[in-house]
Amino acid sequence: SLFRQRQERLELLAHRQRNSNARGEIINHRIKLEHIEEASRTIDPVFLNTPQFYAESLSEILGCELVIKVETLNPIRSFKGRGADYFFVRNPDVKEIVCASAGNFGQGMAYAARKRSVKQIVFASEKANPLKLERMKNFGADVRLHGQDFDAAKSHGKDYAKQNGLRFVEDSKDTEFTEGAGTMAAELLRYSEPFDAFVVPLGNGAMITGIARYVKAHSPQTKVIGVCAAGAPAMEQSWREGRFIQTESVATIADGIGVRVPVPEALDDIKNLLDDILLVEDSLIISAMKLAHQHLGVVLEPSGAVGIATLMNNKSLFARQRVATILCGGNLTHEQIKTWLC
Repeated sequence: SLFRQRQERLELLAHRQRNSNARGEIINHRIKLEHIEEASRTIDPVFLNTPQFYAESLSEILGCELVIKVETLNPIRSFKGRGADYFFVRNPDVKEIVCASAGNFGQGMAYAARKRSVKQIVFASEKANPLKLERMKNFGADVRLHGQDFDAAKSHGKDYAKQNGLRFVEDSKDTEFTEGAGTMAAELLRYSEPFDAFVVPLGNGAMITGIARYVKAHSPQTKVIGVCAAGAPAMEQSWREGRFIQTESVATIADGIGVRVPVPEALDDIKNLLDDILLVEDSLIISAMKLAHQHLGVVLEPSGAVGIATLMNNKSLFARQRVATILCGGNLTHEQIKTWLC
């Protein structure tokens, strides 16, 4: 009901006031602003200061002033290199590491690990994108396939690391990945005009948490809105209900945000940072991928296009606002390109 929504909003504002300093920054947050700033200085420059610009023709179609940040023009074709590289900046003595990935995180870890001669073992689903698997291997990762989805592969990876006395690193649980992703917000906020909203893909939460943490400290009037695939609503449901909710399966082409089992730490991180989370259907994601290809000349994987898809689906919500979104990944197989973009 409207009354309940109003009460929840008042309770959220009261919580923020109790846990904020005079500048409105949330205190005692495990994601540190000073670490985001450090990451901006220390991450491999190949991942930093990516193109961001006003997308004029798309803005006319969507009815808002759209600023895009293109995170596909780097060696791994996604934003994940930021957090992966910052992890090794903060952990210079690690020699062997285990992680799980749907593909892009594993590429980022493999790329950063190879640069430092660190052995990297990546657990991935048996149904993972074959291009992403091949690229992880090409970057030197030992890729092991287990389970029917990402969360099943992650469970196998955790067991393997425990049995062999190795460190398992987890995207969005280990703070370095979130703080590395936050550097995108630092770059976007250098834009010449203030933003009304950031619309950000939401999988396990590392990207949106880092962005929201920085935005709410430096531009508190800007709304931060997450986007989940309708076929993978676990994060949205958990955030909205204020409790941990996992689903039995995922059903979406957006593998990069296809989360079935949320990371509890990430749920706690985003609790008081996000203004809303919206869901988007796969059919609309494909339309957004085509739109980005036609108007920007950019090849996006489904997870990278959900921000545009959300703006397509919610024109009245963002009408005449200045909105930023992240084109966060572009790893498509030849077959996927033929199926979705041609």
